Amino acid sequence: MKDPIILSAIEACEKLAQFDAILDARSGSEHALDHLPGALSTPVLDDDERARVGTLYKQQSGFEAKRIGAALVARNIAALLEGPLANKPRDWAPLVYCWRGGNRSGALATVLARVGWRVSLVDGGYKAFRQIVIRDLDTLPARLDFRVLAGRTGVGKSLLLKRLAERGAQILDLEALAHHRGSVLGREPGDGRQPGQKRFETLLWEHLRVLNPARPVFVESESRRIGTCHLPEALMKAIRSGPCRIIEADTAVRAALLLAEYRHFTEQPAILLEQLNRLTELHGHHAVDAWHQQVQAGDYEALVQSLLVQHYDPAYDRSMAKNFSRLSEAPTLALRGQDASSLGQLADELLSLD
Repeated sequence: MKDPIILSAIEACEKLAQFDAILDARSGSEHALDHLPGALSTPVLDDDERARVGTLYKQQSGFEAKRIGAALVARNIAALLEGPLANKPRDWAPLVYCWRGGNRSGALATVLARVGWRVSLVDGGYKAFRQIVIRDLDTLPARLDFRVLAGRTGVGKSLLLKRLAERGAQILDLEALAHHRGSVLGREPGDGRQPGQKRFETLLWEHLRVLNPARPVFVESESRRIGTCHLPEALMKAIRSGPCRIIEADTAVRAALLLAEYRHFTEQPAILLEQLNRLTELHGHHAVDAWHQQVQAGDYEALVQSLLVQHYDPAYDRSMAKNFSRLSEAPTLALRGQDASSLGQLADELLSLD
């Protein structure tokens, strides 16, 4: 008979890529809030069952809660063995965890180990993992050599990051991780939901920990908040102290790039009008009414150019002057067109600076 291998959270994190699967024994709602990278949701108690057991514990007794809980856990583990885990090979080696590495993950790991699989269990569970994420997000950024892509809204910074990645450069795409484009009109198409703060920080940690400190990391000049996600202080400090590269482009080029990136708003004008209303406090009813008229007339090019001149450019210029101390020493590069060739050429120029 086999027993699970007990690993500290640090050991588990160092070996994450070595496991055949990572199994989250917590409930579905706990998994949705945040989880270890790549973890599958394999709850031994769902949300309703967990609430039921907790109520029994408070209102009746610990013994009654454990008796009912054990029956529920046994049935759920059986369902896992007969369902998603049914076809795993004999040498399968999963990592199992729950909130604190206690009863839920212990029950699942013990049964899987008895089957004959080489099972590892995270001592301290997600709670211990979370402490590692917090610790590393405070120390990892200072070890990295950031190159900050600065430039007014619409100069293609996000598109340039993709071109740089295609050329083998290291990038940190914060807007992609936050599922938001960092402005009042930054909501992504679809349901527009962003990760919660804990999930965002885990995604950051997962990305930062594999970057090579000996090579530059390209990143956009972001504010502290991207939609509802907040950048950790140490990361913000490291980015703002990095050397900048200023990207410039004509207003017409910028407008064309933005219209291509934000096409979902032109296809859903009602949502665009709602978002524009959020600018009333800053710019007044007269300006917002004029933007509404441009939307209703379908004159999106004029709308975007007006938003750039009246809203985005002044706000961006103020923020950059205040927060990026090395901006004055930055080289300036020009994006000459919105086509793929122009973006690729500019990516090559950025790489040549390093």
